[in-house]
Amino acid sequence: MPILILEGILLVAMIAIAIGIIMGRKLLSAIIIYCAFSLTAMLLYALIGAADVAFTEAVIGTISTVYFIIAVKSVHNRRDKDGRKKE
Repeated sequence: MPILILEGILLVAMIAIAIGIIMGRKLLSAIIIYCAFSLTAMLLYALIGAADVAFTEAVIGTISTVYFIIAVKSVHNRRDKDGRKKE
């Protein structure tokens, strides 16, 4: 029974995190919140016994978060060089 409660808490947290990603005003904050979503999904997969899926989620979540941050920083740097106003 306690495992079912923990699964429910993680699922509610994933829904709340997804809403936070959608409602986020800044792109960088949405990327960081996405990292929390990936961590929550990894914990949920590990809890239900899918260790291989949890490991894959951890690796893919980490790599995609790093790529997203690099992409956002390069777009902001390119805007600065073009002379456009930085948001």
